[in-house]
Amino acid sequence: MRIVIAGAGEVGSHLAKMLSHEEHDLVVIDNDGDRLKSIGSTLDVLTIEGNANSIAQLKEAKIGKADLLISVTSSEDVNVNSAILSKRLGAKKTIARIDNQEYLLPANKELFENLGVDYMIYPEKIAAREIVGLLSETGSTEVVEFGGGKLHMYVIRLDEEAPIINKSLRELAPGDEGLEYRAVAITRQAHTIVPSGDDRFERGDLVYVISSKAGLKQLYKYSGKKQFEVRDIMILGGSRIGRKTADALGNQHYVKLIEKDRQRSYTLSNMLSNTLVINGDGTDMELLREEGLEKMDAFIAVTGNAETNILSCLLAKQLGVKRTIAEVENMDYIHLAENIGVDTIINKKLITASRIFRFTMAEEVSSIKCLTGTEAEVMEFVVKPDAPATLGCLAEIDFPREAIIGGVIRGKNAFIAHGETQIKPYDRVVVFALPGVIYTIGKFFN
Repeated sequence: MRIVIAGAGEVGSHLAKMLSHEEHDLVVIDNDGDRLKSIGSTLDVLTIEGNANSIAQLKEAKIGKADLLISVTSSEDVNVNSAILSKRLGAKKTIARIDNQEYLLPANKELFENLGVDYMIYPEKIAAREIVGLLSETGSTEVVEFGGGKLHMYVIRLDEEAPIINKSLRELAPGDEGLEYRAVAITRQAHTIVPSGDDRFERGDLVYVISSKAGLKQLYKYSGKKQFEVRDIMILGGSRIGRKTADALGNQHYVKLIEKDRQRSYTLSNMLSNTLVINGDGTDMELLREEGLEKMDAFIAVTGNAETNILSCLLAKQLGVKRTIAEVENMDYIHLAENIGVDTIINKKLITASRIFRFTMAEEVSSIKCLTGTEAEVMEFVVKPDAPATLGCLAEIDFPREAIIGGVIRGKNAFIAHGETQIKPYDRVVVFALPGVIYTIGKFFN
């Protein structure tokens, strides 16, 4: 595909990095020459310094030959206008990052489609939805659903009391038949591997596990995790993510939201009828204690300031809060935050990149998720008739070592894959893949 990316910020540069592995023809437009120099020196992409709203510069990027325009600058107006212009100049598909939920109303979506904006991505809405989902799976730091919930991928951090510490994968699952879960990857000290049977689990590992519904109880037993009900929640920060999260949780939970800005506190109080809004400084730890932080089941920090979010989550942990979630937009802080005790990191740039990346994949990819804390992805493929993956059992098809098939959804049934598994046409297979092999593994299912 020929893909033009407008915006070389963290979303645009992350997308460029992901897509550069997949044999696409990439062009990146940005008005910041330093950003472009950084991207151009490390990736095989064409860079154009200028405004994505400039017809001349869109033509310089050969937008008329583009299969996809991805506009992810920091300006909603630039993104929407760039998509409209690009469509009129011949781009086949356009995607714009937006900040206004009103645009997503059905009537307005149709209006924008008629103007030339095929898809709109609202990161804050997606992030809030992800936070809400994480509160229902409290033993995991990240959860990805496949096949309408028939299979899940759970990301679990191993604490020192985890029973599987120092045990190998082979000891954990001595036989293949009847498996209800499978560890498909381990991240250790910022390095991710697809493990073999002899690899051992260590304290602090992030373990990525594909599991059926039946396997979850045993998975939590071996990892030393416990599922618990979340009732009382404190949200720090009345940002768009904070507001949308409170709105989604308020009907079924007791939610308290702390916001520093006085006027915004009044506004939020009027908007969120089922949330108690407190005007106060979230960096004032005494205030958080006074507002009952230690009595909360979950603490969500979404102030927009990574340092504040991380530190307040650490305080919450010290006071006994069982579930902490921090928004961390600075990529350099993600591993730090995970390693010092924050349960879950939300990064709306990565969430946005995941949603957009799906549009660049072949039709057999039904879903894809970029994972926090690693450059790997987990995805779901629909197997085409006569695809190479159907020509033998998994042990025989020479699947790339940097990827692993974790599970299979066949009709109404789902099961964990192993070496003797035979893939059939129209199966939906769940694959974990390290960077650089997505294009290769796609050929096995096409």
